[in-house]
Amino acid sequence: MFTLKTFTRKGALCLMLSTAMLTFSCSDNVEIPANEELDKLQLTVVEDYAKLVHANYDNALQDALALQTAINTFVMDPTQAHLDAAKTAWLASRESYGPSEAFRFYAGPIDDDNGPEGNLNAWPLDEAYIDYVVEGETVYANGIVNMPEEYPTITAQLLTDLNEDGGEENVSLGYHALEFLLWGQDLTAPEEKLAGQRPLTDFTTDQFASRRLDYLKVTTEILIADLQGLVADWSPTSGGNYYASFVSELPATSLKNIFTGIGILAKAELAGERIFTAYDNKNQEDEHSCFSDNTHRDIILNAEGLSNVFYGKYKGTDGKEISGKGIYDLLKITDPALAEQVSTQVTTALEKVNAMPVPFDFAISDEASRPKVLEAVVELQQLGDEFAAAASALDITINTALPE
Repeated sequence: MFTLKTFTRKGALCLMLSTAMLTFSCSDNVEIPANEELDKLQLTVVEDYAKLVHANYDNALQDALALQTAINTFVMDPTQAHLDAAKTAWLASRESYGPSEAFRFYAGPIDDDNGPEGNLNAWPLDEAYIDYVVEGETVYANGIVNMPEEYPTITAQLLTDLNEDGGEENVSLGYHALEFLLWGQDLTAPEEKLAGQRPLTDFTTDQFASRRLDYLKVTTEILIADLQGLVADWSPTSGGNYYASFVSELPATSLKNIFTGIGILAKAELAGERIFTAYDNKNQEDEHSCFSDNTHRDIILNAEGLSNVFYGKYKGTDGKEISGKGIYDLLKITDPALAEQVSTQVTTALEKVNAMPVPFDFAISDEASRPKVLEAVVELQQLGDEFAAAASALDITINTALPE
């Protein structure tokens, strides 16, 4: 239930004067709905958020299925054209998955104790865990692909068992495992602005060619299964699933989860882990999609996910749209000034992440470009603080630090 504190300060004063009317006006002409209407709006925001989550994951699933088609075509006929098509499909699949990162960090279906996040998007990834790597003049071939004696057959069970086995960077599954297999190490200098250059022969004449093709196929199958699970968890029509419990919780509980997801992503994860760490280390190994040089898109898409949740709007790569109510609509009633303040910060943060030079490994290493990266960090951190302030205005307390 809304309390007096959730209204604007003037609104609270007005409420003491009259609670009988559904809406009433104060001297500043700001209309404040009574509790019943605000409670209804909270429910709408929660339900629209849940529908948005489902639409986003379903979009990601459809793009992953297109990726699977491209990879299966490449596996059947490993030509350069089919390899390039698989890379293009991987890049396309990231466009729909990227915004969904705003749905993490509150132990929902994606990252509760049994959630598939570690299978889908784990990083950073020690590429030597999967396949050969080159350091200087030396080739190290001690990855899963290169060890047929220990791992005779590449199966879903094997890759699942090995994922993050013995260390968080021992990633055997997910988008970035596929990325490494498709592009290989990025051994080019940042100023060359090139991605990894894995040769086609790794999939044709190399002694482990067939194992790499098997690896691609199996990893994609697991990716699909995990996304299907998320779509089912958030289905508005299935019943008895996470969606049903999310929309039936007290609105304050679900709103806290919503705020926690965007607050942590903005400040701790995106500004901190995904941008500043790589900026500070000047190391492309710390960037999100270091093999494909697609990190700039990851960052922009993550930021767009924050905007989607804030406004309750979503437009998928499949053309489907969600046009619901978001946190912005709630704040417009409870604290209009704060609503516009946070909205301005969302816009500023989006502008800054879009202004970063491309690719990201060049941006963090080029002295003339680095200030643009730091500006994005600062504005995303501020956005995280603004989300926390917005939550506080609704009597909700969130922690924008990464969970343990």
